Amino acid sequence: MNILRILDKLSNDKFFTGEASRLQTLTSIADFGKKAAVASVPLGLGVLMSTPAHAETTSATSSAALKTPLTDALQLALTLEYLEDEYYRIGLATAGLIPTADRTVFSQISKHETAHVAFLKSALTSLGTAPANKPTFDFTAGGNFTPFTDYQQFLTLAQAFEDTGVRAYKGQAGNVMSNKDVLTAALQIHSVEARHASQVRRMRANKGWIELANGGNMPAATNPVYAGEGVTVQAGFNTATAFGAEAGSAAYDEVLSGSDAAAIAGLFIA
Repeated sequence: MNILRILDKLSNDKFFTGEASRLQTLTSIADFGKKAAVASVPLGLGVLMSTPAHAETTSATSSAALKTPLTDALQLALTLEYLEDEYYRIGLATAGLIPTADRTVFSQISKHETAHVAFLKSALTSLGTAPANKPTFDFTAGGNFTPFTDYQQFLTLAQAFEDTGVRAYKGQAGNVMSNKDVLTAALQIHSVEARHASQVRRMRANKGWIELANGGNMPAATNPVYAGEGVTVQAGFNTATAFGAEAGSAAYDEVLSGSDAAAIAGLFIA
């Protein structure tokens, strides 16, 4: 199954309903990610999607340098930051889309994403690896979203992108630990992305945190962003027993694997 077939399935249904058939289709992203996402994301992420976080080297090479889990993690982060950066740029440039009261928020978020892109490109260059080119994005996901004519959909995708970024940065922690400077910067970006996510969630009248894998008034298509967030046992400690399932799950944010993050991003890459 490839990404085009999945988008074909989406186009045959009403996108924002929670029908089981669509849910099953989209939550299978992790299953097909290692096959389809390789063709949907920039060169270099294929190795990352099949490489465990503790691995130290890969056999794949690029024209610039030997690729490593560190550089592949940075390429994945760069793709996600490219996506967010361009999304907010288009949103801010679209007349009448973002209400005046909210423009200050998205203007600041946009500046942050631009800064993240600049850092990641610089970090990759300093490691002797050419940064991936910015993909061509399709924020309609094949005509299923209209985020630049419908502000509520703009907010919905903004939340999905920010929540994806927060989990994805955590998921790559093991791959960047070999470089303390990069690890420090990645942790700093991660906390900023978490603040973005919380802010956008509250702008949609949601809680600033995620409870039991419930994104909060989100379409079923975004379920892969929140899959696995219902975990309530941490290092053998049952947080649900101690605090209740909702509070227990919300107290610990879960990671998102490289393959899942790349597949989610791939849905918006033309």
